[in-house]
Amino acid sequence: MTNDSREVSDEPPLAKRLIIGEPLTSEALDEQLLPKRRALPIFASDALSSVAYAPQELLMILLIGGTAFLALSPWVAAGVVLLLIVVVVSYRQLIKAYPSGGGDYEVARTNLGEVPGVVVASALLVDYVLTVAVSVASGVDNIISAIPGLDPARIELAVGFVILIIVVNLRGVREASFAFAIPTYVFIGSVAVMIVAGLVRTALGDPPVASSAEYAVQGEELTQAAMILLVLRAFSSGCSALTGVEAVSNGVPAFRRPKVRNAQSTLSLMGGIAILLFAGLTAIGLISGVHYAENACHLIGFDCSQPQPSLMAQVAAATFGAGSIPFFIIQAATACVLLLAANTAFNGFPLLGSVLARDGYAPKAMNTRGDRLVYSNGMILLGIGAIVVLVVFRANLTTLIQLYIIGVFVSFSLGQIGMVRHWKRVLRDLAKLPTDAAAQVSASVERRSAYKGLVINTLGAAMTVFVLLIVTITKFTHGAWLVFIAIPVLAVLMVGVHRYYRDVEHEIAVDDATHFGSEGDLAIVLVNRLQKPVIKAIDYALAARHDKTIAVHVAVSEAEVLELQRQWAEHRIPMKLVIIDSPYRSYASPVAKFIKHYREQHGSSVVTVYLPQYIVGHWWESLLHNRRSRRIAQQLMLVHGVSITLVPWLLDSTELIYGRRSRPLPGDERAGRPAPPIERHGRRVSRPAGPPTQTESAETPTPAGV
Repeated sequence: MTNDSREVSDEPPLAKRLIIGEPLTSEALDEQLLPKRRALPIFASDALSSVAYAPQELLMILLIGGTAFLALSPWVAAGVVLLLIVVVVSYRQLIKAYPSGGGDYEVARTNLGEVPGVVVASALLVDYVLTVAVSVASGVDNIISAIPGLDPARIELAVGFVILIIVVNLRGVREASFAFAIPTYVFIGSVAVMIVAGLVRTALGDPPVASSAEYAVQGEELTQAAMILLVLRAFSSGCSALTGVEAVSNGVPAFRRPKVRNAQSTLSLMGGIAILLFAGLTAIGLISGVHYAENACHLIGFDCSQPQPSLMAQVAAATFGAGSIPFFIIQAATACVLLLAANTAFNGFPLLGSVLARDGYAPKAMNTRGDRLVYSNGMILLGIGAIVVLVVFRANLTTLIQLYIIGVFVSFSLGQIGMVRHWKRVLRDLAKLPTDAAAQVSASVERRSAYKGLVINTLGAAMTVFVLLIVTITKFTHGAWLVFIAIPVLAVLMVGVHRYYRDVEHEIAVDDATHFGSEGDLAIVLVNRLQKPVIKAIDYALAARHDKTIAVHVAVSEAEVLELQRQWAEHRIPMKLVIIDSPYRSYASPVAKFIKHYREQHGSSVVTVYLPQYIVGHWWESLLHNRRSRRIAQQLMLVHGVSITLVPWLLDSTELIYGRRSRPLPGDERAGRPAPPIERHGRRVSRPAGPPTQTESAETPTPAGV
């Protein structure tokens, strides 16, 4: 029975459908899986976009020592390219060995233990938040390079783009892949054309010249040790080109079958494109004489009150001419792909969050798919975190990038060390196989594959640990210490969540002490004043046919008691009314004592308490109703053997949610009678006279002393 003649719909509100689209059924999950051509822009946009700022950061750090240090750029860039090749090859092995989507976290937890596993997970989660912040800040930076007048609105633009990316991703993986594919491929194509055009012009004796080439640089005097640290810092900044490589290993479940092969192919393609674009942009930047300083005032002759054009903007202007159509295409594509690079995190973070929730290291809500079959809770949490970081650091790319790369190489290093342990264990297991010829032939093939993986991942572990040390030394005092605080704090929280879930599971596990069958069944309808919601609750309780059903009023005013008794008799309510005194004006405690006294007389009865509750249409109405009933319910639920039944009563304001409806009187729907009209906006209505017809309830004795 209900007081609403409309059926409750499973459809989300209209505003939600307009924003994220119609909900999808669980059977449509396979249709959301990605082919390689759409997986590339989804999972590789972060790594590909890194080439837009990694060369800029590399040259900027070297320029601190003066233009002479730019001669070291090719060697530093070569080191970054070599590291990128090793990491890509290493992650191909990881995808093959652990295709479930846990990536470095699963490798570390399986092979190194719980603590390394949660440290890797924490590093990845922090890295994903910073990925969104850095990508959006870099995209806004490129937009401002093309339109300098937007600089005062830098933070607002960044926050707005994060919200837009959240909405697009909430619409589902397929829709996001369609939205992001075109800008990513336009970026790859346009930058490749620019690199080729610049190299061809150089070969023909007409090299492009950047607008900043004419500015001298006020370099700092450095000791030999400071020179080495400067080169290492430039290398660590250039290593930002490696960010996003791990995203494919975390997103294997999102690929179409064969998942492992498709993920490996996408990873290889992404790595090859990133290497070519990074090397090409570094070369064109050096050829055109780009001077991009950490402090713009160190560029002699440059008006440092104006924002510096990005390396990409300077190279595009030098190659095609400032204000040309290709210049604006490259700037637009670069800004788009940098903004969309955040999308890699919006796929990696929710997937990793779901794995952590499955293992009990994150709230279970992280493992729940939304209307569009994506892990929407993880996406919203990631967006909120990124917005906070952007606002705190004022969307400053140079500041954010100092925090960015630490988490990447923490996960890289522990993941590769875990893979070394994995291959060693595989080789030990192969050595225990039977010695017959057929088994040895099969084992020989697997052994060669394991040795190959061991060599690759050992090299990857050595290089990533080395780079992690460099990054830590060179960036710690530039703000990276914040990451070294955030990762342990998050890891401790994860371990705490896991311990909590473990203890709860132990507490609620079924054991032989569990028994069934309580003696007696009592229903209590709490009555404050005699109103329609109370009548409805009484009707529900009678219809449930409990052994005994009584109405209880907690008396705090003698006048209210007398009025209620008068109305009870006048309307011939077919239920015994029990009055409980409450000298201290509390409600739940007297009811709990009543239940205790009743059980002392009648045994361990199961008790069901019926509470009327208003359902409202305006948010502010919730502040005006149900406060007492919520408090009573919360306190009575702490009494063993008591269950609470909330009986809803829809107020007229709920038409905002459910549309127009008429309220049937209690018992009408069960009896098959149509609901009478109700008065609305002054229109005359009719009501049947007399109280609802009910069966007589059983006489219920009152506990002694009540």
